[in-house]
Amino acid sequence: MTVKRPDRLSALIQRFRIEATVHRADAFGDWRAAEDSLAPNLFIVRRGGLVFSDKRFGQLSGPDPKLAFFPCGAPPDLRVQLNSTDAEFVCATVDMGGDANPIARALPELVMIPLAEAESLGAVADMLLEEALSPRCGGRAVIDRLCEVLVIRLLRHAIEAGQAKPGLLAGLAHPNLCLAIVAVHDNPGRNWHLEDLADVAGMSRTHFANSFRKVVGVTPGEYLSGWRLTLARAEIAKGAPLKVVAGKIGFSSSAALSRAFSRRYGFSPREGYSRSQRETMSLT
Repeated sequence: MTVKRPDRLSALIQRFRIEATVHRADAFGDWRAAEDSLAPNLFIVRRGGLVFSDKRFGQLSGPDPKLAFFPCGAPPDLRVQLNSTDAEFVCATVDMGGDANPIARALPELVMIPLAEAESLGAVADMLLEEALSPRCGGRAVIDRLCEVLVIRLLRHAIEAGQAKPGLLAGLAHPNLCLAIVAVHDNPGRNWHLEDLADVAGMSRTHFANSFRKVVGVTPGEYLSGWRLTLARAEIAKGAPLKVVAGKIGFSSSAALSRAFSRRYGFSPREGYSRSQRETMSLT
């Protein structure tokens, strides 16, 4: 009997939409992240290379195509330069909701992947490079969507490759714990108890609690609370009433949500909404 694997990404993608804008290669020069609100944070190089000013990141070059991605955006002081005049590459701005997105926070600051090592990722990267470097009729209508598909496949690759350090990716890669994590993502408003989540994972309560802490790095209760507050912050930033948000994500009252929100973020939900409005206005 084949065990159906859970969909480990859909709830995250629905809550935090992936939006991509692919830039024209001929518009790329000596670029600095701090000077551009649409600064690229995804790079695919087929020939030649790109050099990052921060020596921690080195350069993106070599005989085989490579991908580099800064999930939470490139560092503001980063400069990126071409190292050859005949370079073939694509760069894009990918918005995953910034550091509010738990899976973006779970990834390293820079993800660098030789595409020869990730067949499904390389297949989409080849299509994206072809559309970007040899424009044809209708290309603009599909190129950004191709980039979004590429990022989803990159997230799949990251989960399937596993994580040595504790965190969300390690939990999603675990055959049992992922069942409980997906259940929490899908139903944050349910009155979850430890035994409920252990049952979903097919584990004893003690084994589940110990394994979750070891693999994910927090207790199941801490993860549930963190996920609820992450959703609350996103909803409040959109202007949703606190009472409505509290009911949707499992808090007994708006006061309980407000207290938990302030403890976690250091400011009130009202201040969170005001901050979001100021940030939105600064980008327009």
